[in-house]
Amino acid sequence: MSLFGIGKRAAAVAIGLAIIGFAARPAAAQIVFGSPGDPPHIALGAGAFDITPNNHRDSHTAAEFRGEYRFGDVFWPVAPFLGVQGTSDGAFYGYGGFGVDVYFAPNLVLTPNVAAGYFAPGSGTRLGYPLEFRSGAELAYRFADTSRLGVAVHHISNAGLGKHNPGEQEILLMYSVPLR
Repeated sequence: MSLFGIGKRAAAVAIGLAIIGFAARPAAAQIVFGSPGDPPHIALGAGAFDITPNNHRDSHTAAEFRGEYRFGDVFWPVAPFLGVQGTSDGAFYGYGGFGVDVYFAPNLVLTPNVAAGYFAPGSGTRLGYPLEFRSGAELAYRFADTSRLGVAVHHISNAGLGKHNPGEQEILLMYSVPLR
């Protein structure tokens, strides 16, 4: 565990993404929070689950697929979401949470987010408890139509609720489509 309960590698990646965001912004730009006026989105993603497997016998990397319904800025600048993810090992995670959009440039948005939900391991990595917490961020390019293409990095852990708490890190390519 590390910064705000996320893994050391996930924290390092999130900090690296933030540094890239700061470096990419124009000198005259200001950091802006929230996306007021944006419609709800459907976000789809694919990537890798448990990219840093530990030495447990049931821990290994698997393909991951994700779908989210993002409500938009319901409680400015906080945007709630609901999602499901599954892996090629048959794992399932259904969750709900919230994020905050942080713009470093007109089209470069970092969305730190947290969630909690039910995890079923399938035949893959066992995380030690049905209730699991997710934290991480997505760095995306926002197109004129408000769709986004980005990379999401997250850590999932049971925060010590179970005796077994290996946690896992994941990385996905995400695309979100506005609902109008």
